[in-house]
Amino acid sequence: MTATVRYALRPLRPEAHLFEATVTVDAPDPAGQRFTLPAWIPGSYLIRDFARQIVAIRAEAGGRPVALTQLSKHEWLAEPCRKALTVTVEVYAYDLSVRGAYLDTARGFFNGTSVFLRVEGQEGRPCSVDILPPDGKAYADWCVATSLTPLDVRKKTGFGRYGAADYDELIDHPVELGEFERVTFKACGVPHEIVVSGRHKGDLKRLARDARKICEYQIRLFGEPAPFARYVFLLYVGGDIYGGLEHRASTALVASRDDLPAKGDKTISDGYLQLLGLFSHEYFHSWNVKRIKPAAFAPYDLSAENYTRLLWAFEGVTSYYDDLTLVRAGLIDAERYLALLAKTITAVERGAGRHRQTLEESSFTAWNKYYRQDENSPNAIVSYYAKGALAALALDLTIRERTGGERSLDDVMRALWAKWLADGKGLAEDEWERVATEVAGVELADFFAAALRSTADLPLAELLKAQGVSLVFDAAASASDKGGLAGSARPGKPRAVLGARTAADPAGVRLTHVLDGGAAQAAGLAGGDVLVAIDRLKAADVDRQLARFEPGDTVTVHYFRRDELSSAKLVLGAAPRDTARLALSGDARWLQHP
Repeated sequence: MTATVRYALRPLRPEAHLFEATVTVDAPDPAGQRFTLPAWIPGSYLIRDFARQIVAIRAEAGGRPVALTQLSKHEWLAEPCRKALTVTVEVYAYDLSVRGAYLDTARGFFNGTSVFLRVEGQEGRPCSVDILPPDGKAYADWCVATSLTPLDVRKKTGFGRYGAADYDELIDHPVELGEFERVTFKACGVPHEIVVSGRHKGDLKRLARDARKICEYQIRLFGEPAPFARYVFLLYVGGDIYGGLEHRASTALVASRDDLPAKGDKTISDGYLQLLGLFSHEYFHSWNVKRIKPAAFAPYDLSAENYTRLLWAFEGVTSYYDDLTLVRAGLIDAERYLALLAKTITAVERGAGRHRQTLEESSFTAWNKYYRQDENSPNAIVSYYAKGALAALALDLTIRERTGGERSLDDVMRALWAKWLADGKGLAEDEWERVATEVAGVELADFFAAALRSTADLPLAELLKAQGVSLVFDAAASASDKGGLAGSARPGKPRAVLGARTAADPAGVRLTHVLDGGAAQAAGLAGGDVLVAIDRLKAADVDRQLARFEPGDTVTVHYFRRDELSSAKLVLGAAPRDTARLALSGDARWLQHP
């Protein structure tokens, strides 16, 4: 591979969280070369302005400084020069999430969108990147893990030169640096790696065995061969963290160290189940959004928002298949899956926003609503992840019902994959529905109109009943009751509730969200208020403190709004019947491996 754009990256000062990244252009624009840094990263739909973390930038050619003029918050123009032009940036990296860059004396991690300047006009040319180790004996055991194509790297550590076909590929392979553990396996003949950094005592061999089942199921769902020659899971484990971001041949993940399976434990804890679901979700994206994608993302414009009404189909459908994969791959049984499904149904049911925002609207406004949530969000928006997953379930069961079991959502996904393999084009805004209708061979216009463009509740009870699964709603037994299997909570008298979501606060109990139509809203309380007393007793455990009250009772609450102390009389409400219970009474055929 002949590179015409050459990059280099090194941890400059780990103790100060500074990376140094350079880009060298052999043939800069004779009128002056423009450089930009992405404003967002694909898969996370929020303008993040990565350029704000650049703390220094300079340019040179032929050993002499070249003037740079900043054109906008993320654009620079170099003065005309005839020789190879090198621009160097120093980037502050202390974002522990999967979206940015992180560096300290223990580890490093970066996405290319945070560190690699784009050479305007030459973004389609081949790139090379030299990944260099930090200076000092303290880093002698550091290694590199990435899905980038190695060109000339040290076999033991992985430091050295990597290649990419173009800028778009360069920024789609995150990189982990440091001392980490690595476990490998093959899925359908394709090499896979799980790289785990962070302190832990987990059983990585078991994680690899279980991940292999996930990967093989999904590869076979779409059809071999897999769309990559090698795949890497980059997992950082720490305290109370969780998240993932998909890439074309890898994923970056963060999770609690306690979610890893313990050595010798053959059960699947709730934490480990959540981790397996995260692996499944991001891996499914290898097909659904990294290849099959909206036309609005083909290509990405990383300088501004890219609007589409199809995020429900890419995040929601993926959220449906992540847990479905676990049961079809034999990792959990049908009842464990139904318990997970009940929690998703409950999460959607508890948001009044589902009656205000459609799935298409949720997708389109992700940039300023879903990714910028506040204390009123449950009342105003619906999640294209959670309700999108339920819409995918409803569509799957609807297709099965209307075709007598001859077709399913699996067939739709395979058809979308075949289309991408044939033309590599993004989907027009109405094309996903057209493909689904053609594959099913039955009319689905009524379904899509109701599920995507109205705020009507999905007909899940009727659809699940046809599969031998009953769905009922009852009141939550406690604030921690998120739904589950029928009989998982003891019935009792109606609970008295505030009509608000809460969190612990050093001064008492903070109201994170005040729900539409609830007691707290009627009394004038607001999100962010801190309850300090309930019925003249210190606010601490709301469930316990309200246990001896009945719905309709009046209590006095004292609270701080900012630095002002106020009080209000609050008429307690009854816990709403918004908690899903599922029971298996038939064969639930759709859960079985096809």
